[in-house]
Amino acid sequence: MDKRILGSGGLEVSALGFGCMGMSQSFGPNPGDRGQMISLLRAAVDLGVTFFDTAEVYGPFVNEELVGEALAPVRDQVVIATKFGFAFDGQGRQAGLSSCPDHITQAVDGSLRRLGTEWIDLLYQHRVDPQVPIEDVAGTVGELIAAGKVRHFGLSEAGARTIRRAHAVYPVTALQSEYSLFWREPEEEIIAVLAELGIGLVPFSPLGRGFLTGRIDQATEFGEGDIRATLPRFTDEARAANQALVDLLGRIAEGKNATPAQVALAWLLAQRPWIAPIPGTRRLERLEENLGALDVQLTPHDLAAINDAAAQITVVGARYPEAMQQMIDR
Repeated sequence: MDKRILGSGGLEVSALGFGCMGMSQSFGPNPGDRGQMISLLRAAVDLGVTFFDTAEVYGPFVNEELVGEALAPVRDQVVIATKFGFAFDGQGRQAGLSSCPDHITQAVDGSLRRLGTEWIDLLYQHRVDPQVPIEDVAGTVGELIAAGKVRHFGLSEAGARTIRRAHAVYPVTALQSEYSLFWREPEEEIIAVLAELGIGLVPFSPLGRGFLTGRIDQATEFGEGDIRATLPRFTDEARAANQALVDLLGRIAEGKNATPAQVALAWLLAQRPWIAPIPGTRRLERLEENLGALDVQLTPHDLAAINDAAAQITVVGARYPEAMQQMIDR
């Protein structure tokens, strides 16, 4: 497995990580067999994956427990990233944002307990809290790093100004944000800022929540609990219009003896050497397919052709409903 370095602190991760959220929420009924998910995570390790992403809010809480149990036998060999930043009510339901120093400390202690580990390799603020200065957040995480509970500081879905302010207080190792051929907004400003400051990028949803695999079309029905049923980008009309992007990937894939998903991931990997995408799955065959992207070689001519063709395609539909979009720092 190829390795990549995130941030100036030298955090080494596998070029492709594993996003674990879907094992506990967001993409339809959760798997009934917990043991099967644990086996899949351990299979990922056997295949060379060393970078695993979770969060306290996934479930909530149960995803961290799953990841912790799965990776306990290989804890010293892997990088575990988790996140804080949401408040919860008495029933454990998400109830807005919260990133005050006391909450961060409590959240980290809870994550350590659920993960069954003595340290968190990479701790992200899940969403920027407009009520708490980012300098206070960075300072608090810095104290947790000094205490040995955390090793690296990250941000998620943060805007350029916030990244600069946080980095001035404590070095940011990585930014996690959505980035793919399906969502290229980071190219407008964020990637240049990360390059300037020496911060890695960890794209989530690098396959456009499955759309770029070519396995979703107008006939696809999203079941109960599948977040895509609520996203403007996945309406019937949007899927019909956005099929042009999948068709483009399919044409490139044919010439590479690859799949559209592999080309989409290979394109991301080719953008910068400090980008480490985290596709997720519940199936071994999809994991193996994703890792096959590392063998897909896109030449400068291929990349130019993809960019030229993609520039002619207008992706239809907002990324999130308005209420969710309001939580994104700009």
